[in-house]
Amino acid sequence: MIQLVHVTKTFRTGHAIHAVRDVSLRVEDGEIFGVIGFSGAGKSTLVRCVNLLERPDSGEVLIDKQDLTRLSEAQLRSARKKIGMIFQHFNLFRSRTVGSNIAFSLKYSGMTKEAIDSRVKDLLKLVGLEDKEHSYPSQLSGGQKQRVGIARALASNPSILLCDEATSALDPQTTGSILALLRELNKKLGITIIIITHEMRVIKSICGRAAVMDQGAIVEEGSIFDLFSNPRQQITRDFIATTSHLYKIYDLIAEDAPVVRLAPSQILARFSYQGRNTVEALISTASVQFKVKLNIIFGDLDIIQETPMGGLIIIMDGEPEAVARTMAWFAEKGVKVEVLKHG
Repeated sequence: MIQLVHVTKTFRTGHAIHAVRDVSLRVEDGEIFGVIGFSGAGKSTLVRCVNLLERPDSGEVLIDKQDLTRLSEAQLRSARKKIGMIFQHFNLFRSRTVGSNIAFSLKYSGMTKEAIDSRVKDLLKLVGLEDKEHSYPSQLSGGQKQRVGIARALASNPSILLCDEATSALDPQTTGSILALLRELNKKLGITIIIITHEMRVIKSICGRAAVMDQGAIVEEGSIFDLFSNPRQQITRDFIATTSHLYKIYDLIAEDAPVVRLAPSQILARFSYQGRNTVEALISTASVQFKVKLNIIFGDLDIIQETPMGGLIIIMDGEPEAVARTMAWFAEKGVKVEVLKHG
């Protein structure tokens, strides 16, 4: 288990930069936990505090109840062997082969050359690069380089893997393959993974829980399902908007686009639904039952933690009393209705 208790880190370069402000969070064993924030939010500094590459000014960093901030340098070096780390720009030695890059992290492990060679081959097989042992980084694609970085991070059999913007330099398809590999490693090895990213689609596709950082502080934390279904902070809603085109409706309203120009009897609304109610024929039932026209402008459906979640942008047209009854009925069915514009 990883536990940060009131961790603070300030850099002083002419003036104070409060990179991490009184952060407390807990990551369970075997969990894939995400930390998301815009550039400068402090997320990379926070993850570097986990293995004390950045030493906090105050607070505790507990790994399995052991406070790393209280360890001697020798004890800390030993503790770090159980914490692997991968980076955005891979950090591979260009003059070394793939196999040599991985083996370098075992240089002072006390293992024999034969044991190291065997370990390197096992790791290359694990990340799907068995045929690249004698290749150089310049001969690899970005995704292959990151697989080498993952193999290197796993060399000492860590129980924790820190991923600092590990997919930011990759295209979407390659990002998907790297995230699939991390999921597989989590399942196969039981390794705890912390993902640092500015991309909500990464958080959505791999994490069970996540924390949102802003100006050095954790402003929201919870399961991915809860964050998507009920975001409390505007910054969280902004991140979610990058994964769904439903939020385009606000731009259309601001532009007074023809599609959102309403007659006096009409209401423009956003319907948010999840789980069981995504499979019910609510729209057609409501239209017949309340004699209200429901014109779907566009919609979005996604699967968050194996649960359907989505929304519709709808123009409702009918007598005011019928429209009010319709919205109340949808609320009873567990569908959230947000009125965006009146005719």
